Amino acid sequence: MARAQRTSVKVLVGFNAQLLGVNRMSISMYTCFVPKSYTVAGARAKLAAIVDEVESGKDVELTRRGKKVAVVMSAARYARLRGDRVAFMTAYETFRADHDLEAVGLDPSWARELRDRDPWRGVKL
Repeated sequence: MARAQRTSVKVLVGFNAQLLGVNRMSISMYTCFVPKSYTVAGARAKLAAIVDEVESGKDVELTRRGKKVAVVMSAARYARLRGDRVAFMTAYETFRADHDLEAVGLDPSWARELRDRDPWRGVKL
């Protein structure tokens, strides 16, 4: 085989290997980010496997006659989406109750000094 032909064959093989790598990457991205989908009847048979997937952090879609009817997700993700959060002031008061600011060298009124209350202060807009 001539030298030019061997070089073009090596380039072509390298190009195919790159495409194969891209295909593997796109397949892994698809399987990682696109939720699995089960029919309702199939979900009944594989409930334990679905719960395992959900516990590992993946969402699972349930379909009926080809249409999405439900999404199964972890309880923690559901609580985040629903907004079951502690109010900031409640969290701050809990933190203050658990940690003594004076023990680490902070005056209890340290935050009052952070804000410039002068009405003529420079404001960047």
